[in-house]
Amino acid sequence: MRHRKGYKKLGRPTQHRMMMFRNMVTSLILQERIVTTVAKAKEARKFADKMITLAKDGSLESRRRAHAFLMRKDAVRKLFDELAERYKERNGGYTRVIRLGWRRGDGAEQAILELVDRVEKPKKKEEKPEKKTPRKTKVKAKAKEKKAEVKPEEEKKPRESEEKKRRRWRWFFKKKGT
Repeated sequence: MRHRKGYKKLGRPTQHRMMMFRNMVTSLILQERIVTTVAKAKEARKFADKMITLAKDGSLESRRRAHAFLMRKDAVRKLFDELAERYKERNGGYTRVIRLGWRRGDGAEQAILELVDRVEKPKKKEEKPEKKTPRKTKVKAKAKEKKAEVKPEEEKKPRESEEKKRRRWRWFFKKKGT
């Protein structure tokens, strides 16, 4: 029974676990989507929701508390300027956990932790310039052309007939003991 167990320890000491969650929440705020294990995502979700709730308050005290938890100033700025405005009408539930499947190396279940009303940025398709062929390929192509010019058709040696090949290798395919 898991009565009165408030959180998962994830096999880490307290300082390591808290630092990991601080890093995860900072990355989540900056990129609005992170990939991690399901257990870590569920635990980090609690901290992320608390940070967004602090940002909605908007006071100097809440800004200082968020700055004490988050790792970067630009994350605090984005939290209070963009995310607080985006979620001012929403009462909790700012994040979602989407299960991905099993990680190949160790079999841990992967999940995406993302903000709910995330704005997808359209990817710009840039025109790629034609790839330059490496100098080595150019040199090889020129060498092949020279070889083709040097060897005319008459100088090529005729191939051995199939019968001669079979005779030459007959000893190899003989059954032993017959």
